[in-house]
Amino acid sequence: MIPDKVKKLLQKQHYEIAGKHSAVQICSWTKKSLKKGTGCWKEKFYGIDSHRCCQFSPAVMWCENQCLHCWRAIECNLGIDLKNVDEPKEIIDKIVEARKKLLMGFKGNEKVSSKKFKEALEPNLFTMSLSGEATLYSRLPELIKEIQKRKAISFLVTNGQNPEMLKRLENEKALPTQLTLSTNAPNKKLFDFWHNSVKKDAWEKFNETLKIIKDLKGKVRRVIRLTLVRKGDDSEKFKDLTNMTNENVKEYAGLIEIAEPDFIHIKGFKSLGFSRKRMGYSKQPFYEEVQEFAKKLENELKDLGYKKLAEDEYSCVVLLGKNKKSMKIRNL
Repeated sequence: MIPDKVKKLLQKQHYEIAGKHSAVQICSWTKKSLKKGTGCWKEKFYGIDSHRCCQFSPAVMWCENQCLHCWRAIECNLGIDLKNVDEPKEIIDKIVEARKKLLMGFKGNEKVSSKKFKEALEPNLFTMSLSGEATLYSRLPELIKEIQKRKAISFLVTNGQNPEMLKRLENEKALPTQLTLSTNAPNKKLFDFWHNSVKKDAWEKFNETLKIIKDLKGKVRRVIRLTLVRKGDDSEKFKDLTNMTNENVKEYAGLIEIAEPDFIHIKGFKSLGFSRKRMGYSKQPFYEEVQEFAKKLENELKDLGYKKLAEDEYSCVVLLGKNKKSMKIRNL
């Protein structure tokens, strides 16, 4: 199902293909956790184990959007028509085996404890955020239930273009442990330009998803994620493109008020992978700029009780929420 040209491109980026449309990759934080014992910001904030996190996608090159900031090869997007799909159990089995294959290079490494390596081979967190849009996989409820059967945590990151799938997850009692909505443009004009969606009603679908997220309160951990991009220097193709103005702060606050999530991730854009062809290093905000933006957003949302709960300079991320005690995931 994945053309050979695209498959070779993914393998060159150290993806391991699993079945007809899924893939897994070893996160750099998994590697750091194994070698140095250093976990990612999610470990710091939520208490997950970075070395046991399986970052994968059941729709690796299928997506409605071609986002300017995306690190993958959006030019090789395979569209939104994902048919003749693999069985959910087959996907997870193959993903776990493919991940083991990718991890074998750490076996016997004197810098990696044998105990930690063995733990890493049995993931207890499956994160659907690698590439593509997971909600395009028609059997996603069954996939999440399969993860639950293995007594593992599931993180789902979505672009918000398939609110009907989120409703299915709720109705079929298959909500993930944590649901994250990627929210990179705070108004329709910027949204349409930034995301280049194939859907003509993309902004409307996104806003429908915001309302669903509010309705899911108490049923799933809900997150809004902002990826901030600053104005760049004159060498940049999109030098004036930014989502960090004072007006943008107010617009974001308005969207967040609709969803009222449990947490807000405010992250700085990183010029990585194929995104470097569209936006270079001058588009990366400094950590102080991300902090300043987060402070302004916190002030706009103070009546709703949001405040800064955590931050991590290395990953250029600030987390807002209402209750620090609710940050740690209890079913680890």
